[in-house]
Amino acid sequence: MATYAIGDIQGCFGPFQQLLRQIDFNPGKDTLWLTGDLVNRGPESLQVLRWVFENQDRVQIVLGNHDLHLLAVSEGFGKLHRSDTIGEILQAGDGKVLLDWLRCQPLMIEEMGYAMVHAGLLPEWSINKALDLAEEVEAGLSGRHYRDFLSRMYGNRPLRWSEELKGSDRLRVIVNAMTRMRFINRDGEMDLAFKGERDTAPANLIPWFEAKGRRSRHTPIICGHWSALGLYLGEDILSIDTGCLWGGSLTALRLEDRQAQSLPCPAFRELVV
Repeated sequence: MATYAIGDIQGCFGPFQQLLRQIDFNPGKDTLWLTGDLVNRGPESLQVLRWVFENQDRVQIVLGNHDLHLLAVSEGFGKLHRSDTIGEILQAGDGKVLLDWLRCQPLMIEEMGYAMVHAGLLPEWSINKALDLAEEVEAGLSGRHYRDFLSRMYGNRPLRWSEELKGSDRLRVIVNAMTRMRFINRDGEMDLAFKGERDTAPANLIPWFEAKGRRSRHTPIICGHWSALGLYLGEDILSIDTGCLWGGSLTALRLEDRQAQSLPCPAFRELVV
């Protein structure tokens, strides 16, 4: 019995299935943790979503920014981009069932001594605080007024956390940190523009996990989202988005011993940072 965390799939269903065979995944006894961004930009988003839904008893996911984008577009609060590949989900006969299930999934989980979130956590948040904040978003997204939440989700501001934040500003900061953040500046504000490698970042930016005094430091955090970072296995940060969509690889990390296996992927999209 093993638990495997797998990085961003983004509609790359073929490589995902090949990786499951490579690690000899047994749905009768093994468990998958998926770092979010199940869908979009890859060629088979509907197939990925269906597979995860059908195997939900053995799979845990957290929502990523592309998953939230799908939910917003499905309710008329986001625009389809030219690079989006979510149209087949919106038109599928089982699309509503899949979307209703997706919007009830967590933004963050903690089990087995690990936490998992798609992008990152702001330095002010302990693991317990972050879990509580994630629950605020989850309540809005799964509740009866979820359309109100989705209608106010988009936007880059506020850029920093404050306990005084209320309403949509508060929820937007939580969503942006947990599903979009890669860097923060020296003043602790999120930078949501730069998406490149850590060594090529502007001098005033640092990876979110290098923030001085980060309160989540004592729990290993599994995350994805940052394909330009690649496979990064630190003591307390396990970043496993290795860019399958861009011709990199899809990575599975066995949590019991932190052994990683990667499958080379064809390039479904041209990488533009």
